Amino acid sequence: MSDFFKAVDKIKPAYDATYKFVLLICKLLLIGDIAITTMAVAGRYISFIPDPAWSEEIVLTFMAYMAVLSAALAIRRGAHIRMTAFDPYLPKGVVRFLDVLSDIAVLILAVVMIVVGWKYAMKIGAKGTYVSMPGLSKFWQYFPIPLAGVAMLIFELEALYNHIKAICLKEDPKEVQA
Repeated sequence: MSDFFKAVDKIKPAYDATYKFVLLICKLLLIGDIAITTMAVAGRYISFIPDPAWSEEIVLTFMAYMAVLSAALAIRRGAHIRMTAFDPYLPKGVVRFLDVLSDIAVLILAVVMIVVGWKYAMKIGAKGTYVSMPGLSKFWQYFPIPLAGVAMLIFELEALYNHIKAICLKEDPKEVQA
C-alpha cells in the first residue's frame, strides 16, 4: 500500500506548481488593482493623469478574481475557516471523520461552482458588456466562479488524498500535508 502512496506522491510537484500559479495570478491582480486605483484617484486631483471611466469595473472584477482564487489557496494550506474549538475534546477519529466530511462538502461546492458558474458565465455573462467598455463581454465578471471551482477541486482532491493516506498509513494528517 505504501508503494501506491509513493507513486501518487510523485504528482505533488504538479499541485505545488498549480498553487504557485494561482498565487502568481492573485499577486498580479493585486498589483493591477493597486495601480488602477492609484491612477483613478490621482486622476481626479491631478490634471495631467487620466481618470479612465473603466477603472471601477476593472478593479471590482480583479477583486472578484482575487477573492475566490484566494479561497482556493486557503484550501491548499488548510487555512479556510472552520470550527475547531471542540477538536481537542473529541476523539481523534471523530475529528478526522469531520475533516474528511468537510472536505467532501467543499469538493461538492467546487463542482457546483464549476457547473453553475460556467452556465452563468455563458448564458448571462456572454450576453452583456461592461458599461464603460462596450467591447468587453461580462463573461469575464462571471468567469472567476468556475475558475476558482477548478482550483478548489484540484486542491480538495489533494486534501482528500492526504486524509486517505494518513488513515491508511496511520499517520498524523498534519505531517502528511507538509
